[in-house]
Amino acid sequence: MASGGLRIGRTTSTTTGSGGLKNLFTYRIFISAMFTLLFIATLSVLFTSNPSTVSSQTTTTISTTTTNGGDPVISKSNSQFQSYVHRSFLALKSDPLKTRLDLIQKQANDHIALVNAYAAYARKLKLENSKQLRVFEDLIRNFIDLTSRPAYKSALFETKGSIEEDLLRQFEKEVKDRVKTARQLISEAKESFDNQLKIQKLKDTIFAVNEQLTKAKKQGAFSSLIAAKSIPKSLHCLAMRLVGERIAHPEKYMDQGGKPEFEDPNLYHYAIFSDNVIAASVVVNSAVKNALEPWKHVFHVVTDRMNLAAMQVWFIMRPAGGGAHVEVKAVEDYTFLNASYVPVLRQLESANLLKFYFENRAENATKDANNLKFRNPKYLSMLNHLRFYLPEMYPKLHKILFLDDDVVVQKDLTGLWKIDMDGKVNGAVETCFGSFHRYAQYMNFSHPLIKAKFNPKACAWAYGMNFFDLDAWRKEKSTEQYHYWQTQVPLVHQI
Repeated sequence: MASGGLRIGRTTSTTTGSGGLKNLFTYRIFISAMFTLLFIATLSVLFTSNPSTVSSQTTTTISTTTTNGGDPVISKSNSQFQSYVHRSFLALKSDPLKTRLDLIQKQANDHIALVNAYAAYARKLKLENSKQLRVFEDLIRNFIDLTSRPAYKSALFETKGSIEEDLLRQFEKEVKDRVKTARQLISEAKESFDNQLKIQKLKDTIFAVNEQLTKAKKQGAFSSLIAAKSIPKSLHCLAMRLVGERIAHPEKYMDQGGKPEFEDPNLYHYAIFSDNVIAASVVVNSAVKNALEPWKHVFHVVTDRMNLAAMQVWFIMRPAGGGAHVEVKAVEDYTFLNASYVPVLRQLESANLLKFYFENRAENATKDANNLKFRNPKYLSMLNHLRFYLPEMYPKLHKILFLDDDVVVQKDLTGLWKIDMDGKVNGAVETCFGSFHRYAQYMNFSHPLIKAKFNPKACAWAYGMNFFDLDAWRKEKSTEQYHYWQTQVPLVHQI
């Protein structure tokens, strides 16, 4: 039984292996047959796509029937089948010369675009008169003339028939000659153009940095101007509180009239023109604090009508120490300062001047950093022009020291009255170095009269502290000269 069972098992294994080999062999035959039929069908399609074959077999039909009834399933004419094949293999039937012409034309257009690009670089680098730019333009013109030549245009580009191979070869040769010239020219010009472009980019970068620097300077100047003219929040209403004090106690602040010291030429006289109570007080008190003989110092403070009461109350409440004398007056107290006598008063009412100071303030603030300080509306105040009338304001004085309200005195100034002015009108601190404080910064030299009479490089001076010999002023008639120039060149043209 054991041996019988073993025999049966071997017979079964052999039978199974033999069936697997048979199935594998049958599958390979089937695959080979399918590939053979596909190859034959492909060859049949290629051969039947010939136009001569199509024209000779227009009546034959192709029929396919099913196995269960013999009824036709597909029936097409040979002409319809050939039309389908013609569409499928259109590329095989196209004219090779047409394709060749398209490639040549594309090569020519590509090089035209390349030459145009380099010509544009040359124009950007301002090489309009250079030989390279002219050669580029001639080369572009030759390419265009070649493709638009009547012989080539009619026989190659506009024809619907076949293309002559000899004419195509001639066209190709001329295109290649021009392509060779273009490549050679670009190769020679590339290095020069690269260097020029680098230089131009560097110049553009420098220009952009300078623009940023100029803008930063303007913004810095504007910011510093705002900071210089700003006052602490606690002092904003100081003038109003002082006026309130005068209204509440009018008897304490009665006008005592002029003192003889105000006109004594043997004393040391100062002129301070300001509408800022605190600033004027700093100037007076710093000068008194450093004076060896403060009782000999007289301060003439002039303000506008609006700030007169506040200024008077301040100096009465806080008198200068050491016995120094302080006179407070308003511009309006000097009646000779009227529009009929003072040209600048007429100009300060002009629409152009008001427009200069107040219209588009944000734009004007950053338009010119050098002249930014001159666009401050404080210059519309007569306080800024009073210094030109010192001899008439103080007719009994011989000398006077003018101090701006942003000055802090740090030493005794009486030595200034001992200086021999040698007939000169004005003594000032020299701050002229380089281009700083030159006439060109203060006067409009585009005006023909200014240009003819003044030197733009002449040295100006600082206005913060000026010592005036009033007798020399009267002798030289400086105020009359000032009026002359004001009428010849209005203020709006000077700034």
